[in-house]
Amino acid sequence: MTNHSKHVAYLFIISLLCTSTVILGAVLTFILLCKKKTVQTQETPPLTKPSAQAYPLTNIDVATDGFNHRRIVGEGRFGTVYAAIFEKGQIAAVKRIHSRHVLSNAGFGFSRILRSISLAQHPNIVPIIGYSEGPGERIIVMEFVGMVCLDYYLHQNPDGASLDWNHRLKIAAGAAKGLEYLHEGVAPNIIHGCVKASNILIDVNFCARVCDYGLSFLAPQEKRGLLGHVDEEYWDGGLGGGGGACKESDVYGFGVVLLELLSGRLCDEGRLVNWSLPLIKEKRFSEFLDPRLAIPSEILPLVRLAKVASACVGNSRKSRPSIGQVATILSSLEMD
Repeated sequence: MTNHSKHVAYLFIISLLCTSTVILGAVLTFILLCKKKTVQTQETPPLTKPSAQAYPLTNIDVATDGFNHRRIVGEGRFGTVYAAIFEKGQIAAVKRIHSRHVLSNAGFGFSRILRSISLAQHPNIVPIIGYSEGPGERIIVMEFVGMVCLDYYLHQNPDGASLDWNHRLKIAAGAAKGLEYLHEGVAPNIIHGCVKASNILIDVNFCARVCDYGLSFLAPQEKRGLLGHVDEEYWDGGLGGGGGACKESDVYGFGVVLLELLSGRLCDEGRLVNWSLPLIKEKRFSEFLDPRLAIPSEILPLVRLAKVASACVGNSRKSRPSIGQVATILSSLEMD
């Protein structure tokens, strides 16, 4: 081979190597970029729920047909609930706060509190999606869930036996998860303030969803609708600041709900607790359990539920279990 031919062959080999290097580099760069994009996608935090939207009062008025009484779907301690239909066909539940609570909380920071608690999002709570306020008016807009409250199932439904023991265990576990999220899973933590059967909604699959949370500021000392659902310490707010709504008072209220689920009886302003505790302590379950239902052959889950209820209502605030501990126990009962 001549020197010229060798020189041409040498240049050809060098060019081939350079081209291969460039192609290999491009391929490696592409792979690295793809991996980096995948990692970034995996590390992207989940989208957080936006805070409540401020609705003009005029929109609320139109959506509820002027707060037409035919639109009323519920009446509670804080206000009247209406079915609302907004311009784009969105259906929502609108709670119109009673005027006495509006007047007693003028300038309290209603919109600030609603924006804060509306960040809560969990399968076992009813989301708050908006609010409205004006002279003499305070409105809360919630997701319309089309559910019936636990109070109706237990105390107003002629066929109370339709809520069997398995359904009651499921409801107890779901409500506990919702409260656990409010107490421990959202920042800042949310105190419910009035945990009771009428504030637990039940869907067609018997999934429990807690509503009306974080609103105790509207009527902290009004006993109507609250007496018996909070502990005695609640009313000692003026004595060293140890009373009022707190996580422990929520646990007490949840314990009362468990007693209602087990016995089928109303809270009766605290008389249910006084009636239940001796029966649970003495293991007189044939007298304690809801007579509309047959006592199951496997009664241990109900006995454990009764003991949890007793711990929630029978101890002082310092000795009560947290709602997280309660939720863990009830979840295990639900799976039995």
